[in-house]
Amino acid sequence: MQIYDELVARGLIAQTTDEDEIRDLVNNGKAVFYIGFDPTADSLHVGHFMALCLMKRLQMAGNKPIALIGGGTAMIGDPSGRTDMRQMMTKETIQHNVDCFKKQMSKFIDFSEDKALLVNNADWLLDLNYIDVLRDVGACFSVNNMLRAECYKQRMEKGLSFLEFNYMIMQSYDFYALYQKYGCNMQFGGDDQWSNMLGGTELIRRKLGKDAYAMTITLLLNSEGKKMGKTQKGAVWLDPNKTSPFEFYQYWRNVADADVLKCIRMLTFLPLEEIDKMDSWEGSQLNQAKEILAYELTKLVHGEEEAAKAQESARALFSKGVAADMPSVTLTADDFKDGAIDIVSVLVKSGLVTSRNEGRRAVEQGGVAVDGDKVSDVQTAIPEEKFDGDGVVVRRGKKNFRKVSK
Repeated sequence: MQIYDELVARGLIAQTTDEDEIRDLVNNGKAVFYIGFDPTADSLHVGHFMALCLMKRLQMAGNKPIALIGGGTAMIGDPSGRTDMRQMMTKETIQHNVDCFKKQMSKFIDFSEDKALLVNNADWLLDLNYIDVLRDVGACFSVNNMLRAECYKQRMEKGLSFLEFNYMIMQSYDFYALYQKYGCNMQFGGDDQWSNMLGGTELIRRKLGKDAYAMTITLLLNSEGKKMGKTQKGAVWLDPNKTSPFEFYQYWRNVADADVLKCIRMLTFLPLEEIDKMDSWEGSQLNQAKEILAYELTKLVHGEEEAAKAQESARALFSKGVAADMPSVTLTADDFKDGAIDIVSVLVKSGLVTSRNEGRRAVEQGGVAVDGDKVSDVQTAIPEEKFDGDGVVVRRGKKNFRKVSK
């Protein structure tokens, strides 16, 4: 099976501008393609996972990826999927985020010997002359067509700033610049970027008389139609300091039964023949599938050693209630009063809740356990000596655990 057919079989392709031409380019290793990443945080997250895995698959098939960091467009902010305006960032913050991205991307993409490029659109966007852009680029865009784009429609009701209105033009200019500088003939991105991507292919056609292509990746949605990659605490990050390897493993270990096989197919590098055999799995076999998914993705992001540790900890957690590598918190002498600490304080100190009120509600609703024993009284005090040695395992809900010691 050639790479394009594999992408289709894995359910990764949403829309294409010219399927036959794109199939020929990627199957023959002739695609020089880019995917854009706006550095709006200091870590990539699960939302970027699909793009990173796609870049890795296509590079393995002989194609050349360009990771475009949006150091320039980040100063505008992408309105896609938003009902409010993004917060403006300083150049220093953007550069710091760019540096963090490259380190994480290197786990997926081989940047050695010109096999891939990492470029920053600030290198050309920040030097543009406004009048030149209006004359040379602005003339190629129809405001009527732009306003029909879904990303702008959503914002028109609450107000769309002229700053954000320019985002499509800037992203289109990126494709135009990359085509001229690096021979980039294809752009990939999320399905919500379709209008911006078409703007780029059209700009290249009108300015250079050349063909360029666009393909969108299926958005990673759960069975309820919601974007995956978020928890009650927020995004699931690839940076181990923001989301520990154990928490990352647990996120995938706890996906819904209805989502696990889709995630294995779309995100892992297991052979399709092996995945096809799992289609008939049910009941306890789906738990095995979740372990496979969690292990494979944790290995991809954090390495084999961390994946093995996370898996061992997760198994130990459910068999014995003790796990060495789950997130841990250390209490100090000041946290104890009269040789004990109340359960609500433990929840707050461990970060399982953000306030005492939230902690009380969690206890009253029966969602808190210490070393496997449910705690239902908010007045419960835990003796200081319980936290000696390995300490205790505190659970909130079904999926959030902390090891608490002193």
